[in-house]
Amino acid sequence: MTEANGVNPDKDLNAENLPGSRGDQGEPIRVQRGMFGANNGGDTSGYGGLVRPVRLPGPASRPYGGWFDEVADELEGALEEQSLVPENAIEKTVVDRGELTFHIAREHLPRVARTLRDDPALRFELCTGVSGVHFPGDKGRELHAVYHLRSITHNRLIRLEVSVPDSDPHLPSIVDVYPTNDWHEREAYDFFGLIFDGHPALTRIMMPDDWQGFPQRKDYPLGGIPVEYKGAQIPAPDQRRSYS
Repeated sequence: MTEANGVNPDKDLNAENLPGSRGDQGEPIRVQRGMFGANNGGDTSGYGGLVRPVRLPGPASRPYGGWFDEVADELEGALEEQSLVPENAIEKTVVDRGELTFHIAREHLPRVARTLRDDPALRFELCTGVSGVHFPGDKGRELHAVYHLRSITHNRLIRLEVSVPDSDPHLPSIVDVYPTNDWHEREAYDFFGLIFDGHPALTRIMMPDDWQGFPQRKDYPLGGIPVEYKGAQIPAPDQRRSYS
């Protein structure tokens, strides 16, 4: 697929927009050693000797570029009008790969979300859901909730991100602001253990009610239960084969 000027966008890739490439910038959270969990020669992919720092993108500095500055200015101004110091609500602003993310302190999430929805200059009317992310090496903020907000009025897309520690995975529900988040918050709770305080019915949505643990956390054991299939007994994944 080509652009209108006939240039194939795949030919225009560079170090700034290649997935996973952040150079020496950002916040280091761990060092990746090897790949696929093999450590005794069973890895034939060639990635066994991989050593790579894993970094989260760091805060951006002004100007952010394009309409990003307009949204940031309007949001900060609207919060000030509500007697809220913007720096207390917005922990950092990240511009990475052409996308804008506001990292929000969890106690101010509902007010920021409502401001983004209701302010005429912002009008982010739609939240398309919340995604859970688990970074075990990001000490003190291991669990992240990422909200994708779209302005139909202004044709813009931004993200909000809230970080909480594994030891205290509570954050406010924003179902009152964006009712479509009802099922998304339940799914993030089910798979990541994020507890959305104030949710009208925070129960598991995919796993059985008595399921132990949260399957999409990165430290969740890769075990399982044996499965019966046409009379055959298939062992749990952690009992089938090990490369280490």
